[in-house]
Amino acid sequence: MAEPATRQQPDPAQASVGDLVALAISDVSQLVKYELDLAKMELKADARRLGIGGALVGMAAFVGCLVLVLLCFAFAYGLVALGIWQWAAFLIVAGTCVLTAALAVFIGFTKFRGLTGLRKTRSNVSDDLALIRRDDGTPATGSAAAR
Repeated sequence: MAEPATRQQPDPAQASVGDLVALAISDVSQLVKYELDLAKMELKADARRLGIGGALVGMAAFVGCLVLVLLCFAFAYGLVALGIWQWAAFLIVAGTCVLTAALAVFIGFTKFRGLTGLRKTRSNVSDDLALIRRDDGTPATGSAAAR
């Protein structure tokens, strides 16, 4: 990957300005190339780690779903052991699952409703941009002028 620095460099006392600029440009371009290669290798390693982590999280979610099903059966048979008819016990378990899902959806929607969409930040940025674009020397109004 890295080339050895054995190329012939002109003697600085005898080299022209053009030769020195060309040498500097080639060194900088080689440095940028090596930095890009390093970034690519790091990104590949990170992508590999993300892929493995995502697969493991997916597997854990699948196992969690299986555990949830087993817990629902245990809950239903526990209700049957308490003397509730079997069909009613499974109906109670299904209703409990539906209520839990509805509660989760309700909480999720209330959290989404609370999102502001960066309203204040957008307002401040647009005021700042208007202040920067203004070149007639008049003072700006709004939140940007208060700073």
